[in-house]
Amino acid sequence: MSHRRILTSLAGLAAAALAVPTFAAASPAPAPAAPSVSTSATRAAYTGSAQDQAATKAFYDAVMKSAQAKRAKAGNAAAAVTVTYAVDAPTFRNQINSSTSIWNSSVDNVTLVEGSSYDFYYTEGNDPRGSYASTDGHGRGYIFLDYAQSQQYDPLRITAHETGHVLGLPDHYSGPCSELMSGGGPGPSCTNAYPDANERARVDQLWANGIASAAKAAYSK
Repeated sequence: MSHRRILTSLAGLAAAALAVPTFAAASPAPAPAAPSVSTSATRAAYTGSAQDQAATKAFYDAVMKSAQAKRAKAGNAAAAVTVTYAVDAPTFRNQINSSTSIWNSSVDNVTLVEGSSYDFYYTEGNDPRGSYASTDGHGRGYIFLDYAQSQQYDPLRITAHETGHVLGLPDHYSGPCSELMSGGGPGPSCTNAYPDANERARVDQLWANGIASAAKAAYSK
């Protein structure tokens, strides 16, 4: 459900604080008709690799760095972390709202809020790799939600899964449907959009007191 990549550059990178981007598309492209069978495009995102794992970790590290910088500037370095996002994915607005609510009700040490000074943002479109989380490695990143994939697989599960990467969780494709980060491994019939007890505990561990003390261990498996 998430093929990730590291961006080598982003047009108009700003130094320091993040501002809401000028989103490239005024309106999203029309969603294609739902495929009747699995295709290479919708399967591609489920092929993990060492590069994917490294990119997932870089995305989390970049978001954590940005969130910590904002918290330190506010003079509250020990506080629980607030991670701010922006939305350029109107087709998935309901799923984004629901997935962030799921995560906010599932963990205690980090909160996702929508705002104008963002740590990452959601966007949408068509991509043969499917949905993914991406970063430029400098505290700026986004979640891309793919139209075709979301018509074959549950769009809320996709969105919640990708948001899990923001919070530091790697893919675990061999896991059961009850495990959110198993992504597309259990197949299109799996619609579970909730992290299991181990995933919830892991996120709280990673973000405990705003300190990423367990960040390296998050990607050890």
